[in-house]
Amino acid sequence: MNSIFKNPKIDPTAINRLHPVANDNNPQLYIETYGCQMNVNDSEVVISLMQKNGYSYTEDINKADVILVNTCSIRDNAEQRVWGRLQQFKALKKKKKNLLVGVIGCMAERLKEKLLEEDKLVDIVIGPDAYRDLPNLVKEAELGNQGINVLLSREETYAEISPVRLDKNGVSAFVSIMRGCNNMCSYCVVPYTRGGERSRDAKSILDEVQELIDNNYKEVTLLGQNVDSYNWVDPKNEKHKTTFADLLEQVAKLSPTLRVRFATSHPKDMNDDVLHVMAMYSNICNSIHLPAQSGSSAMLEKMNRGYDREWYLGRIAAIKKILPDCAISTDIIAGFCGETEEDHKQTLSLMEEVGYDMAFMFKYSERPNTKAARKFTDDVSEEEKTRRLNEIIDLQNKISAECKSNDIGQTFEVLVEGVSKRSEDDLFGRTSQNKVVVFPRMNYNIGDYVFVKIVSNTSATLIGEIAE
Repeated sequence: MNSIFKNPKIDPTAINRLHPVANDNNPQLYIETYGCQMNVNDSEVVISLMQKNGYSYTEDINKADVILVNTCSIRDNAEQRVWGRLQQFKALKKKKKNLLVGVIGCMAERLKEKLLEEDKLVDIVIGPDAYRDLPNLVKEAELGNQGINVLLSREETYAEISPVRLDKNGVSAFVSIMRGCNNMCSYCVVPYTRGGERSRDAKSILDEVQELIDNNYKEVTLLGQNVDSYNWVDPKNEKHKTTFADLLEQVAKLSPTLRVRFATSHPKDMNDDVLHVMAMYSNICNSIHLPAQSGSSAMLEKMNRGYDREWYLGRIAAIKKILPDCAISTDIIAGFCGETEEDHKQTLSLMEEVGYDMAFMFKYSERPNTKAARKFTDDVSEEEKTRRLNEIIDLQNKISAECKSNDIGQTFEVLVEGVSKRSEDDLFGRTSQNKVVVFPRMNYNIGDYVFVKIVSNTSATLIGEIAE
């Protein structure tokens, strides 16, 4: 679960006008978010739309008049958690007669009418491209009708909507630069739940980032299913195009004190132009998430990833040449259809050769209606998937520990994000390489840049002291 982020107690003055404003006289909206960063950003867009229609956002579910669950369909266990949560909301509906429950996002798109058929668990079902219709569907549900809109769009990017920020610290924000995906990876449901790829107007992105800068934000993460294929074409002048490298540079130039991150890159589309822009601007973070999924060319072909092992390693070599201090993270799937022990060993060897700082690692989970579900047999046993995943996790833990040990003695510029959970005498923040550092609080505040020398580490965190 990747629910709405919970942050440590901070000075309330850090919360600026971009955050939701409470008003108990308005009907109350409560929202839970599961899944990726894109879903978090979508929730912020939804709250903005609902606030404009007279709703106030609440973090207290017991005050809610409308409960929305923003869902993920990337793996079956994510959907099962949502089904369980909906059963809990059913009990709340019995206590509060007029309470409405809605499912939005990818699961709404995938399951559609099934959600409305499940014993009145849900009143509203709305897909990722139909959020503008949400206020109307809520009104329909208030009249006793069920509301559904799961139409996918070739144009919708919510470009002009300024999201209401759900972060508590006023430091870091997500900015969506595109929606949808054209990569038909055989295991993935995203193209079916989020539709085709479309890039957002570059000017609207720059305006949103500038608004964040004006409100003292210090970091933005540019979001897309595949940021490297961002390509905005001006409808008034088709010769005027903005690539991702162009956009990244334009965002970086807005303020030298603004840190810029992005996610997610696709190995088949990441080009050297992006890497050279990163090298030119010190405020673009030295961190790239480059999902490999497998180290076996045979598996990559079956996954329809559009590259082989050699191509992937070529992209890694380019990153290390142009950005020698860049941290690299990845995604790994264990036990895809037909994966042999040799394929598995090739994944392990890829991990060792690259030396990932961090990885998201999963067992393959068949998703209905994908090419893999239609054409391939999920023939690796659960027991074998678990064994292979454990080997992948054990290896990555070893590699990550080595990466952290290599940081001891080095000094990094850290952006302070909050107070340490273990001690109010310590702060935490992240380096440009996206590594979490805990260090003495002293007189520093959230949002400050601090130079910290690394003196030790835990399995997940670097421990530092203020650099002299």
